[in-house]
Amino acid sequence: MPETNRLFNMSPDDESIDLRDLLQCWDKATARLQETHESLRKEVTRLTDELEVKNRELARKNRLADLGLVASHIAHEVRNGLMPLTLYTGLLKRKIGTDPETNRIVDKIESGLTVLNTTVDDLLHFTADRQPNQTYVPTSKMILEICEDLAPQFQAQNVQLRLDLTEQEMLLADKDMLKRAFLNLTLNALDVMPNGGILTITSQVNFGHLEVEFADTGCGIAAGDVRRIFDPFFSTKSTGTGLGLAIVQRVMEVHQGQVSAINCPDFGAAFMLMFPMKAAKAAA
Repeated sequence: MPETNRLFNMSPDDESIDLRDLLQCWDKATARLQETHESLRKEVTRLTDELEVKNRELARKNRLADLGLVASHIAHEVRNGLMPLTLYTGLLKRKIGTDPETNRIVDKIESGLTVLNTTVDDLLHFTADRQPNQTYVPTSKMILEICEDLAPQFQAQNVQLRLDLTEQEMLLADKDMLKRAFLNLTLNALDVMPNGGILTITSQVNFGHLEVEFADTGCGIAAGDVRRIFDPFFSTKSTGTGLGLAIVQRVMEVHQGQVSAINCPDFGAAFMLMFPMKAAKAAA
């Protein structure tokens, strides 16, 4: 039978079968379009979120760059003024002899100058824009040395120290910068536990990173402060420069690492440093 005659002589059953096939194809095409639309929507959302994060990071770096120029200039000027003041205070103390009241006043002056010098040091560390002088540093040994140096303060504040450190990794890092970051986190923990507590320092290799954690049993981080604690000059303490954690973050950035902070389940807070494993090697 010719093809045209066959088409015009289709039975009702044949027509219903063709219609079902057409509807099935339409449903499949619609489902694929819906899946594609949902996938594109998710990708657009992800890219938008990433762009927002990058824009925040860029804005922060621009603010820090401007702040760094001003802070660096102020720090150098203040230090130039502090040097002769410290010298003259020492000379005055030797001249006044043993008068207790005058010595007490001079001691207060020296204490004030020491605080100012510490502030200047923090500013200079924060604004220092130099490439790290990298060598292989035994991280566990450095942490132990810092804790030994601060042992009298731990004892005076009744703070217990618990260490669980890996001794198998060495970090390719700037030794002075790394020590500054570890020291700042240790001092930060001591500041939030003036009447006793526990500082737990751990290190381990996990998910391609060398992780170092400082966990205290202090008052924790207020909900409104979580996103601000690494901002320069932000502090919840009545004393200090508010640069300690900002310096830690700067050190991590130049080492291609990350620092994060969370509240512990029971009480206290934990600060996690994550260094990429490409910067570490097994200790000899």
